[in-house]
Amino acid sequence: MFQDFARVWTPLVPLRSLAAGPVGVQLAGERLAVFLGADGKPGVLVDRCPHRGVRLSLGRVTPEGCLECPFHGWRFGTDGANEGVPLNPRARLETLGATALPARAIGDFVWVFTDPAGPPDSEPCVPETLTDPSLARIIVARTWNCHWTRAMENMLDSPHLPFVHRKTIGRFVSRYMKPDSEMEVRWEDTDFGGVTHALLDGRDSGGRLDFHRPNMMTLHIPIPRMRLKIHALVVPIDATHTRLFVVGARSFLKWKGFTGLFEGNAAKIADEDRDVVESSWPKEAPHPSEEHSVGSDRATLAFRKYYLEVLKGGSAG
Repeated sequence: MFQDFARVWTPLVPLRSLAAGPVGVQLAGERLAVFLGADGKPGVLVDRCPHRGVRLSLGRVTPEGCLECPFHGWRFGTDGANEGVPLNPRARLETLGATALPARAIGDFVWVFTDPAGPPDSEPCVPETLTDPSLARIIVARTWNCHWTRAMENMLDSPHLPFVHRKTIGRFVSRYMKPDSEMEVRWEDTDFGGVTHALLDGRDSGGRLDFHRPNMMTLHIPIPRMRLKIHALVVPIDATHTRLFVVGARSFLKWKGFTGLFEGNAAKIADEDRDVVESSWPKEAPHPSEEHSVGSDRATLAFRKYYLEVLKGGSAG
């Protein structure tokens, strides 16, 4: 299970997507059923009833907070335990459970641990700007036809800004560029992943990119006396598809009337990246020896090192 993406915490779906009932979602090649129990606690089950293999996400959530299979009405709690088999009062429920994954509701998302073996020793490492109640947040979702490593490297790549985003956020870089300009990319390892700064001709704009293992980026945009952060949550669907959540968090213009403006800007920036990232070949980020890299690739190479040494080749279950 979860080939090349095992034993890590990852955001999965926005909590608001579960308001109408269970949702079926694919994560790193595995189909999952996500729902909310009666107490608001999320449940994430392998989307396969242990009885006849039916997709549990096609069922409903009962008033008691169980996920009910649409075929024969078997009911499962958020922990996967079988809570009832209709028409079979003597069924041994303890042997008839579904496969559950550790899950948490944090901020605006359901987070899941990609190993059903049991609760991990750690909790999700979540940037505080994804949970701070004083900030206004927007969520833009996109599906890209690419391997998630290519999308993740794109989010950590500063040198592409004045080219791919020349009409949006890249113009703040290009205004200082000269024909002989040099970009110095610095990388610092941290407990959560890494921090990268990009200096153009020695000039530090004050912004930075944070990499939160395994698949999140936070862009810190320097604005005097204000807070503006852009997060990219890069969630693998399968070997050739990636689900991207762009989450903007801000301390200003928090009135809901501005929501559409910020969502539109975030969507425009993400869509500028899409064609370029989807054209990358091979689809999955390869060993560094298979591509030519330069000094300004330091951050993306740091991520690639983590992926190849820690995630690549791993599986769970």
